[in-house]
Amino acid sequence: MTTTESLPATPGALGPALALTSLRRDYVVRAPVPGSRRRRRQVVRAVDDISLRIDRGESVGFVGANGAGKSTTIKMMTGILQPTSGDVRVLGRDPVPERRHLAREIGVVFGQRSQLWWDLPLRDSYTILGAMHRLTDRQREARLERLVDGLDLSGFLGRPVRQLSLGQRMRGEVAAALLHSPQLVVLDEPTIGLDMVSKEGLRHFLRTDRAERGTTLFLTTHDMGDVERLCERIVVVNDGTIAYDGALDSFREHLGAPRELIVDLAEPSTALTLPSSAETAAVEAGGIRHRIRFSGAELTVPALLSLINAQSEVRDLSLTEPAIEDLVRQIYSHGGRA
Repeated sequence: MTTTESLPATPGALGPALALTSLRRDYVVRAPVPGSRRRRRQVVRAVDDISLRIDRGESVGFVGANGAGKSTTIKMMTGILQPTSGDVRVLGRDPVPERRHLAREIGVVFGQRSQLWWDLPLRDSYTILGAMHRLTDRQREARLERLVDGLDLSGFLGRPVRQLSLGQRMRGEVAAALLHSPQLVVLDEPTIGLDMVSKEGLRHFLRTDRAERGTTLFLTTHDMGDVERLCERIVVVNDGTIAYDGALDSFREHLGAPRELIVDLAEPSTALTLPSSAETAAVEAGGIRHRIRFSGAELTVPALLSLINAQSEVRDLSLTEPAIEDLVRQIYSHGGRA
């Protein structure tokens, strides 16, 4: 787990984009008493001792099941909720007392909560938002031109927001979050309602815009394709705590999930001699195709391929990695810890 370090004394000082230290949030609910009309006070802990540091320019996927504490964490990051205990610093600021200042430095898309004006044409929302962020007309139009082109908004800029499809509105919401060129972008399910073409277009734009501007990206999603294409690091939360925090590239190896090498041989073979860290999952096409599962932590593809080539000529091959969804599911099946 990545922990926080000393924070800058002033908001302008360059420090981490996000620093959470022993963060906790409790809710008080009134639970019914069995066999009685009375209700008793009960404390529910939504976030439990989360410590996390995200440096400027990082792209992080923050994933977990419904009720894991993702939304509560984001609300504390953006100043909507006050933590029960612990410390939050976003771009060097304390989000609750400095919420208005922070709003000019971060961009947020909150799932189904719109920041667009429902009855106004989409373009008018950007005019209002530009004024709220104190952009000049020239700054607003220059940025909007880039967003309209990158997110393919031109076909419905003049249409009232209430008449947009879910996919169109989500692209409009992302543009609204990016209009003032924020340092930190927090996106909650940004590709919901998008078809495959629009989804890939949005992902491409977010990657390109982040590369150009050095923006920090904090992404929550149930679409693991978003995480794989947009993020370099993954943080998995479960029951309000961090179950895994590390580089996306090493996520599969950390959990020891098997990889699968599929080889087509020049001549059929009923069996191949393999090391203890590999096994034959299936033999197909009369012995021509072999599916071999192996541990990436113990055996490299070149080493395995060299062993196979010593026994039979390989005509074709492909490598299958375990899906991120399966790995997250594996964490939950192990009690919420990687």
